[in-house]
Amino acid sequence: MSPSLDTLMYWIGQSAVVLMTVAGVLEAGRKRFELFGIVLIAVAATLGDGSVRDLLLERPVFWVGDQTYLICTYLICTMTAALVAFFLARVFVLSARLFLIPDAAGLALFSVTGTKAALVCGTPWLVTSVMGVVTGVVGGILRDVLCNEEPLVFHATAAWAEALALIGILALGLDGRIAALLAGAGIFLLRVAAIR
Repeated sequence: MSPSLDTLMYWIGQSAVVLMTVAGVLEAGRKRFELFGIVLIAVAATLGDGSVRDLLLERPVFWVGDQTYLICTYLICTMTAALVAFFLARVFVLSARLFLIPDAAGLALFSVTGTKAALVCGTPWLVTSVMGVVTGVVGGILRDVLCNEEPLVFHATAAWAEALALIGILALGLDGRIAALLAGAGIFLLRVAAIR
């Protein structure tokens, strides 16, 4: 990857961490979990998917190699958001749908980074697309299971469509930054359109 594409993918990953942390905190806060439970669910939602991807690709786990992800998840996002959600959930009834927009954005961003990570590892297109799905959905599945909710299966369909679209756009020779933005925007819009 070019240096500018590396930078873009890094910031897409950091943005995904923030969004999935918010989604995890909102869902756990809606369930009125205690503070530690909210933090645990947010961390699982944020770091679970990329960890599984990296283990499957036999590469260093992303947050072990770059502690910025861990710092962002724990200190900045999770603790602040968890405290806010903890107290808001005790005063207001949080909508079950409140977490869906940051979840859709996090799904889009994590799916892009997972697909690109697999491409960098030189995996075949089918494995690459599956890694995009794994990176996009595993954290959400962990969050849903820990919150005793049925996992949203549509996530996987949307993530796979995005991964295949990204692979196809890149195969056409389009700039990697534009391809990532197009594929990410497409999955976000697809996911938002599915929210009822």
